[in-house]
Amino acid sequence: VTRLVATHYSRENPDIRRAFIFCLYCGLRWCDVKDLTYANVDYANRLLRFEQSKTKGHSSASGVVIPLNDGLMRLVGSGNRDERIFPLPSHTMCLKALRKWVAKAGIDKHITWHCARHSFATNILSNGANIKTVASLLGHSDLRHTEKYTRAVDSLKQAAIDSLPELDL
Repeated sequence: VTRLVATHYSRENPDIRRAFIFCLYCGLRWCDVKDLTYANVDYANRLLRFEQSKTKGHSSASGVVIPLNDGLMRLVGSGNRDERIFPLPSHTMCLKALRKWVAKAGIDKHITWHCARHSFATNILSNGANIKTVASLLGHSDLRHTEKYTRAVDSLKQAAIDSLPELDL
């Protein structure tokens, strides 16, 4: 994440960049970030409120509220209420730009837009957030949807223990 954020390339689309970084730090899906307007931002309380496209009308948890810190507020900026925060091109164009950006950063992994959501969940779990908080931030209606991220954190725990020097008793 740090390497990607630090990387720029010629003729990059700043809106794609801002939107992807926003997703890395908020866990939004591409279909949700593309539709955000300034009306979704409660500037007084520093909150982002939106209905998830995927679950709208199908789940009681389709409404999501995400607290915004200083960096996220800078990414959002300000504009007219009905104006999109991130005026993005098509999903295909966003993926092409992301591939170019990832390659320029020297990251040798297949990164898609949805990877930002997975990275967000894994990172905040690794940093001590509880599973209910993660589920709420991701807009999951059931903890079973969130539990898959705990497996990634468990493998990080094992890797950390395995990194210790061998005991020679």
